[in-house]
Amino acid sequence: MKNFRNQFPVTSQYIYLNTAATGLLSEDVFDYRQDQNLDFLTQASMFRDHKANLLAEVREALASFYHADANKIALTPSFSYGFNILLDGLAKNTKVLLLEGDYPSINLPVEARDFDIVYAAINENLEENIKKAVEKYQPEIFVFSVVQYVSGIKIDLDFLKELKENYPELLIVGDGTQYCGTETFNFKESGIDILGASAYKWLNAGFGNAFFLFKDHAAEKIYPKTIGFGSNIGKYKQTENALIGKFEPGHLDTSNIGSIKQAILLQEKIGVELIEEQVKKLSVKAKKAFEKLNLLAPDVVNRKTHSSLFNIKGSDELFIFLTNKGVICSQRGGGIRVSFHYYNTEDEIEKLITLIKNFSK
Repeated sequence: MKNFRNQFPVTSQYIYLNTAATGLLSEDVFDYRQDQNLDFLTQASMFRDHKANLLAEVREALASFYHADANKIALTPSFSYGFNILLDGLAKNTKVLLLEGDYPSINLPVEARDFDIVYAAINENLEENIKKAVEKYQPEIFVFSVVQYVSGIKIDLDFLKELKENYPELLIVGDGTQYCGTETFNFKESGIDILGASAYKWLNAGFGNAFFLFKDHAAEKIYPKTIGFGSNIGKYKQTENALIGKFEPGHLDTSNIGSIKQAILLQEKIGVELIEEQVKKLSVKAKKAFEKLNLLAPDVVNRKTHSSLFNIKGSDELFIFLTNKGVICSQRGGGIRVSFHYYNTEDEIEKLITLIKNFSK
């Protein structure tokens, strides 16, 4: 795993614990983007002709990677872009279940529309809270982040399968931006009906790209009005009024969208199972270390499993101290958010703990 740190030059300069904010750009993806720009510079319209199959190739790479259907994968510049199209395809007064304090790019667009909105609390009893809210309010749609951006609390994917079995008409829509790229995931076998994600974080695909995976029945509940010349052009979009075409009304940046495939190829080269193993190992080690120093909220401590994203107790002064020591992290939710990906090491966790202890002396 250490050999692949060479793909990410930033790791040689800093202790980079900020993938939850921005994932590192690999040399493979950087080289791909550079080559794309050079080809465009020297080929102009011929470049576009040569890239006619690119979107299909990216869909196929995602379909293989996440066990989804290529003809039900939409490509967008960001999660928010696609999510707003999705919401505009829902009927007014649709009853939507949200999580209190979920990522603003989820809750704000829902709250800005004429939906009937209900909420469940995010805490150590997350799944039970959701179950009770569904039983009480009978929502038509449940929208949530797979991993919470402030606390790092990760929803139980087995719970979602059970929820879907018990409420088959409930449309379950997940934001995987803080999740996709951290472990193996089988979309077809999951309880999620629609999964969207920006790919610049844990997939390390750079900015300007995202994707949405759909199951068959999702098209029966969403009717986006968005349409353009690009909506019915290209492989997998030739059926008139195809759902994924509604998410792609115009041109997409081939360099940005193509980076998704390059990022997937790198993860496959490393081994997704190895990435998952490393991320989980770092998560367990960090959680134990933070618990000993009483740096975690009870909601996180009392969860059986957790993501590799943590919000630790810490003042502005501690944040500045860590930053000055070369630790790249973020301030979120009144604390300091640190996140560990496969290019991080156990030694970096130990260095972070030592710095925190030294600051406290």
